[in-house]
Amino acid sequence: MNPLVTISIPLYNCADFLEGCLDSVLAQTYSDIEVTLINDNTPDNSVQIAEDFIAEHQLETWKIIHLERNSGLSVVRNKGIDTAKGKYLFFLDSDDTISPDCIMKLVEVGERTGAEMVVSQIECKQFKTGHKHFCMGQLNQLETIDGNEQVFEAFVEGKILSSAVNKLFSVSYLQKEKIYFVPGLFAQDELWTFQLTLKLNSVAFQKDTTYTYYLHDKSVIHNRDKRNFDNWFTIGRYIDDEYKKETNRARKNLILKYLIHYKSLTLQMNWKAQKNKELWKESYKNYKMLSSLSLRDYLSADYPSSSKKLNLFNQLPTELGFMVFKWRYER
Repeated sequence: MNPLVTISIPLYNCADFLEGCLDSVLAQTYSDIEVTLINDNTPDNSVQIAEDFIAEHQLETWKIIHLERNSGLSVVRNKGIDTAKGKYLFFLDSDDTISPDCIMKLVEVGERTGAEMVVSQIECKQFKTGHKHFCMGQLNQLETIDGNEQVFEAFVEGKILSSAVNKLFSVSYLQKEKIYFVPGLFAQDELWTFQLTLKLNSVAFQKDTTYTYYLHDKSVIHNRDKRNFDNWFTIGRYIDDEYKKETNRARKNLILKYLIHYKSLTLQMNWKAQKNKELWKESYKNYKMLSSLSLRDYLSADYPSSSKKLNLFNQLPTELGFMVFKWRYER
């Protein structure tokens, strides 16, 4: 008997893209699927589109859940976790699509390996031109990762993509471990994946491309501003808190290594989004309040030279730090 899979889709300002998303779910070759469309008090007609789609195709296992007030994607994702009746949960954003064999392929790997999370490849597609590329990185060549230490190290090394979408999760595991998104934060896939991999014991990979992430004018990636930059600092503080309370030295080193690279990555994203010197300097100053390498760390072999170099660039006097960053970024 095939296990039930819950696909959770947010409804918020997605009328221009929603039907394509729903069509891709309807086209799945895997039949044991329930769909929860979670209405975050959308101001457009997305709910009407969803209702008409469900009625037209007589989809008894599809339902719309209405939130009392607009609460943001974190609360929507959490609602998806709490209301899932399937053995597995799959997050799908309402402006994206999945391949017809997506769920079938992920379930096959999940059932065969017993992994708590199954990951497959994401492609990005320009909505206007149709150009495709791997904008979120490509999967490593591993088939499975077993053991929490190995899973977390793989995440820190960039072998597990920081996205909530296009992953098949064990519902009982998420609910038992209470792995939820932080309400009030947005675009927090990085933080949630970090917190998830702190606990995960097994990950499996399905190497095929099964998810298409559409890039368009409304995409978050094209609309980052000070709100995003402040949000990244808040996420950095959550990571820093985990570092400060960790007692295992090897694990503590991994968390700090991750934090160093997180600061550098988001500073680059900050500049790419706005190219605003004052906003960049504000983020740089904020990041200097978070943990960094000590002199002892520089003299030890616990951290690679790449981490030591990035940490140095992140801790310079602010004006010098900006000059060095801009030179490195633009050369």
